[in-house]
Amino acid sequence: MVKRKAVILAAGQSTRMNTRQSKVLHEVCGRPMLEYVLDACRRADVDQLIVVVGYGREQVIERYNGCDDIVFVEQAEQKGTGHAVLCCKEHLEGFDGETLILCGDTPLLRTETLKTLITKHKSEASAITLATTIMDNPKGYGRIIRDEYGNVQGIVEENDCTDPQRIIKEVNPAYYCFNTPVLMEALEKITPDNAKGEYYLTDALHIAIASGHKVVAVTAVSAEDAMGVNDRNQLSIASKIMQQRIQENFMASGVTIVDPPNTWIDSRAKIGQDTIIEPFTYIHGEVMIGSNCRVGPFAYLRDKANIADGVELDVFYNNKDS
Repeated sequence: MVKRKAVILAAGQSTRMNTRQSKVLHEVCGRPMLEYVLDACRRADVDQLIVVVGYGREQVIERYNGCDDIVFVEQAEQKGTGHAVLCCKEHLEGFDGETLILCGDTPLLRTETLKTLITKHKSEASAITLATTIMDNPKGYGRIIRDEYGNVQGIVEENDCTDPQRIIKEVNPAYYCFNTPVLMEALEKITPDNAKGEYYLTDALHIAIASGHKVVAVTAVSAEDAMGVNDRNQLSIASKIMQQRIQENFMASGVTIVDPPNTWIDSRAKIGQDTIIEPFTYIHGEVMIGSNCRVGPFAYLRDKANIADGVELDVFYNNKDS
């Protein structure tokens, strides 16, 4: 029985990426951006993943067509986030559980944040719950509008902000948890009365509040995690952040990385306890390294390489030639 769904928005073209490939398939440390979002949802006990596709849809569908928990929905015209979710109507109507709504170009999203969002939603018995971010420079993000008591009054997109609203530092990184019937009711009432002429999902909050539903926000997303990827420079920044996380996880599990800034390890790699990774080592793909190994310096391990326990390896390793 499905208890929780997630709608993941992955239809945009992103002209700033200057690419013929679906934006969400661009890789961060060896894995597509979308894959990080999918896995974070699964670890947060999401039963069904509804991926909204548009530009490059065939590529995304081909990549994940074998996943039983994924349903693909096409947004033929990009008319805004509200329209994208409305395209999922047939998969959400009649469902009375929780629906998360997330963006597919946020690879730095953490499972822990989703669990905090869900927990807050339940404890507050709210109709809609947001996870928000505090940013010193909030440019480009929708601002969270609260009253004098701290109650959420809605979200105003950057292009529609007044001058006083532009200085608000609490922003919307687009992490939502909805009671699905409230979501469906609000979506039917959204209109494109804004600077872009689009159907904003954020308007669903205003509609829900006006209808007497409870909307709350929890400041649970760090400024670093909130970053979406809209161009190649942001892709590079996200990759560096993710690489740091990957290496920190390995070091916490008992792997020594002598010089982290001069080491690159694929997110799919597995490394055993008490192995030492020397500087200028590059590990790419689904590499298996055993325990008590010494790898590098200047080692290059290709996809599918399998290193047994206790091996000392340097210069170059190619599993196909061994």
